[in-house]
Amino acid sequence: MKARKDRRALAAALTVALVAAGGAAVHSWPSGPSPVVARPDPHSDAQGHAEAARRDEVKLRFEQAVLMLHAREYEHALAALHRVLELAPRMPEAHANAGYALLGLKRAAAARDFFEGAIALNPMQANAYYGLAAALDELGDRGGAIGAMRSYLHLAKNEDPRHLAKARAALWEWEGQRVPRAAP
Repeated sequence: MKARKDRRALAAALTVALVAAGGAAVHSWPSGPSPVVARPDPHSDAQGHAEAARRDEVKLRFEQAVLMLHAREYEHALAALHRVLELAPRMPEAHANAGYALLGLKRAAAARDFFEGAIALNPMQANAYYGLAAALDELGDRGGAIGAMRSYLHLAKNEDPRHLAKARAALWEWEGQRVPRAAP
């Protein structure tokens, strides 16, 4: 009987990556209306008002999705991210987080597609490479997983050292499993 792989280290690293990426995205997102720029008047500038309302909804839904991901409410997070992507289809962070929600739902092939979409929109989106590595590993593409994790490590030089150590450990484990073992 084939022994199951222990994926706890990868799952822990994936959780840390998701928390860090979500926190960074929420932290970097502008909060509330700018004190310098007044909100458009809905009567005199309907288009500006509609754009401000769209931005507000994108921010709200994205923040909700991040909270739901942290709570492991993957279906709800995915629903919120679906709305974000309807309103902001070129937002790489939303694509990456949708990938993490799909990984949580054990839908690795769909997750891979979202991570690849995030990377296509922003090749410097480090957490998308991490998620892509996890999805490819789940799909049995060890070579692809190794390449994606190497890309992550290359881009994520300023991340939390503990998180980088977990990513390096996953890479070390994967690379070690590629080498055929000698017979005893």
